[in-house]
Amino acid sequence: MLSLPIVLTGLPGAGKSRVGERLAARLGVPHVDTDILVECMAGVDIPTIFRQQGESEFRRLECDAVADALTMNAVVSLGGGAISSQAVRQMLRGASVVYIDVDHEELLRRTADHTHRPLLRDDPDGALRRLRTQREPWYVEVARVTVHSDSRPVEHVVEQIMAMIDSPSSDRRITVSGPRPYDVVIGSSVDIAAITSSLSEDASKVLLIHAGPVTDQAQAIAQGLRQRGFDTRCVVVPDAEDAKTYDVAIRLWGEAGDFRLGRADAIVALGGGATTDVAGFIAATWLRGIDVVQIPTTLLAMVDAAIGGKTGINTPVGKNLVGAFHTPARVICASDSLATLPSADLRAGFGEVIKCGFIADEEILTRIEETPVEEVLIPSSQVQEELIARSVAVKARVVGEDLTESGLREILNYGHTLGHAIEKHEQFRWRHGEAVAVGCVFAAHLAHSLGLIDMTLVLRHERLFSLLGLPIRYTNASLGQLMTVMLSDKKVRRGDLRFVLLDGLCRPFSRVVTPQELIGAGEAMGMDVTDVPAM
Repeated sequence: MLSLPIVLTGLPGAGKSRVGERLAARLGVPHVDTDILVECMAGVDIPTIFRQQGESEFRRLECDAVADALTMNAVVSLGGGAISSQAVRQMLRGASVVYIDVDHEELLRRTADHTHRPLLRDDPDGALRRLRTQREPWYVEVARVTVHSDSRPVEHVVEQIMAMIDSPSSDRRITVSGPRPYDVVIGSSVDIAAITSSLSEDASKVLLIHAGPVTDQAQAIAQGLRQRGFDTRCVVVPDAEDAKTYDVAIRLWGEAGDFRLGRADAIVALGGGATTDVAGFIAATWLRGIDVVQIPTTLLAMVDAAIGGKTGINTPVGKNLVGAFHTPARVICASDSLATLPSADLRAGFGEVIKCGFIADEEILTRIEETPVEEVLIPSSQVQEELIARSVAVKARVVGEDLTESGLREILNYGHTLGHAIEKHEQFRWRHGEAVAVGCVFAAHLAHSLGLIDMTLVLRHERLFSLLGLPIRYTNASLGQLMTVMLSDKKVRRGDLRFVLLDGLCRPFSRVVTPQELIGAGEAMGMDVTDVPAM
């Protein structure tokens, strides 16, 4: 629950001051802008401080201003760069911090003519991109909730924050932007209000699709929905990939028809990634698309499958070849559902978490390195919820800019080119996160052999995945055999084999690689490379 003081953070141009003024007026409390406090303390304006005393002196004054502001019963608009100070981040821990997230193009439009901002004066586009890369992990670290701002009036953001003040929940919220923005709610348990508040005002029925192992939780959620007036029907689907079949889809369409599920009604999915995939597909296709609320119950589904709008079923030809992009109305990640997850499945989920750290958020890696493994693996622990939130934020930022996988979203496939080949060769006996771990280590060795990264970063890959008990080698097939599988993947374009690689920590990019370029990485991984074709 948000309580005073409420602190607004975000990049330059996010609208912290305007939102702060309106929010303070609505709450009947003062509005404090730390930039104005700094100017009062220095006796000159901010450009003069930068010009005469430099950024370091400005940051020192800003730290003092934040400390003063946090003692006030007010709405506080934090200077965009204040978050770069470790001392400020420490002060904000436990505070009611709201991160105002804005898409890059909208930020650029807002700041294009703002020559009074010293850090944006010369190259607004490049500067904003650099600032986002540098500061966004810090915003996510301190934020209790995240709201999205776009071209709509400032009152839209104020209303989002007011709704959270009135809510009894203190869950973290991260907004996934795009054509249909939606929230990812991260907390310890499922709040029925978080489900119902995301549904259409005209909704009267909910089809709750769930996996067998979470039947008790499904019944509890169904009871809560019925108590709030929603006619609710529970339908169980097979666990894991057995749920993603044509026969299961036909049965679910039949259930929706028999239940007379209308266009204003909704589907709620409860289970792992396979459950959220098939339920999302049914929602995307029933009546040409109805709302779906995703409640993932595995770590892998929380940080990957349930977020991003990918839905689908498998066919004899391959996995996920029949599907649709269909964004959910909301995603609810309840960490207490991980308490009954088998240890191996929980550890495998961290394969995707660590991947997110290497491509976009080093703080994920640092937290895992500095925290005892036992604490990282405790469901609902503070560090685990933070790691989930950070991983969600990475994926949210990427899919918010590229829903249909036309460009940027490709970086989420780090470790997946080889990882998918391992899964297929093992006939999916390997867990996805285990295969991704090996794939990331292979990609790191490949980047090193190409002169893109040093061995220190490669060894950091091996150390982190090993720390969580994940494999870092695979010798059940030769590199040539795996290449054959990789070349049959649906992401292959024009017969070219593409890998997402790192050109430094948190600097992913995609490039075509030749068979000969793979040999060095294969040898470093102890793989049989004698059958790699010469091309």
